[in-house]
This record gives sequence, structure tokens and C-alpha cells, in this order.
Amino acid sequence: MREDDLFDEDSSATLFRDVIMLALAGFVTLVMLLLPHINPKAVAEDTSKSPGNMTVELRWPDEINADVDLWVEAPGDVPVGYSNKGGEVFNLLRDDLGDTADLTGLNYEFTYSRGVPKGEYAVNVHLYRNPTGIYPIPATIVVSLKRPGQKSAKQILVSKHELQHQGEESTIFRFNLDEDARLVTGSVHNLPKKLRNKKT
Repeated sequence: MREDDLFDEDSSATLFRDVIMLALAGFVTLVMLLLPHINPKAVAEDTSKSPGNMTVELRWPDEINADVDLWVEAPGDVPVGYSNKGGEVFNLLRDDLGDTADLTGLNYEFTYSRGVPKGEYAVNVHLYRNPTGIYPIPATIVVSLKRPGQKSAKQILVSKHELQHQGEESTIFRFNLDEDARLVTGSVHNLPKKLRNKKT
């Protein structure tokens, strides 16, 4: 075999290797350029945003199969609870019946407001049904407020209450907000006020 033939064979192999490497580099570059468009970056959801201006939450132990109800009333509006899920200000977002038709396993009720008018607000809990017979039922009630111009809600009131018997309705909070949606100092109390079956 002549030396020229070896040289031709080496240059052909080098040329073939170079063409393959360039094609591979081009393919990798194309994939890198297309990847951001195939899988765009997810926009992080702001979980600190509240669905309404005021939220009221009720929790009781998940292992107790009881139907505890949350009732709220805004100034000049009708009480909102399981039998009246919406008013002008508040809406009941979740009516929890205990284990009945509940895929989450959580005992949780939640209401929110559209706006925060000046005046007195009331928050009650009511033990509608307790087939387990477990007493007392500890409940935690939290009120959070997002004032106009704020991005997220801040917890303004929290209380724990023990429900002692079926049919009990207890006032947890009564409080006033001023025209700037600020909690009025000294306005928080729990003097009883019936909200369930209230005549409007």
C-alpha cells in the first residue's frame, strides 16, 4: 500500500468525523434553543394572596366526625352560613359536613368577604351534628384581614372554643372596623348574638 493511499484514507476518516461532530453540535444547539419554548418556566403563584378582603376560618380535629358550622355577619348584611351561603359581603366557600362526602379528610370551614364595610362584624360557631358523641369538640377560629392597598392578609383575631353539646351556637367574636378597615381598639368581645335562623 502506498503512502498516498494511507493519507487519503486518514483524511477521509477525519472529514467524516468532522462532519458528524458538526451535525451533532448543530442538533444540540437546536435542542438548547428550543428547550425554553417547549417547557416554559412556571410562573410561581403568590400563595400569600387572600381570596377576599376578610377571611374567617374554622378548624376542628380531623378524627372527629362532626358537622360544625361557621356563621358570619357583616354590617348591614344577612348572616352567612350553611343555609345561606352568600350575602352582599360574605360568601361561605366551604361547608364541611365531617366525614360525609369529604374526600380531603380535613374538618375545615372557610368564608371570605368582598370588601370590608365600616361597622360591627360577628363570628359564631354552631355544632349541627355529632354522631360520634365525643365531647367537648375543640374548635379554632381565625380572622384575617387584607386592608385596601395590601397584597396579603394579616391575622387579626384567633380563638379556641370547646363545643359542649349538639345544637350549641356560640359567639366567638364581635368586633368593629373603622372606615379605613382597621380593627377598632377595645371593640372585640363575645357577647352572644344569634346568627343561625336569624330573622332578617
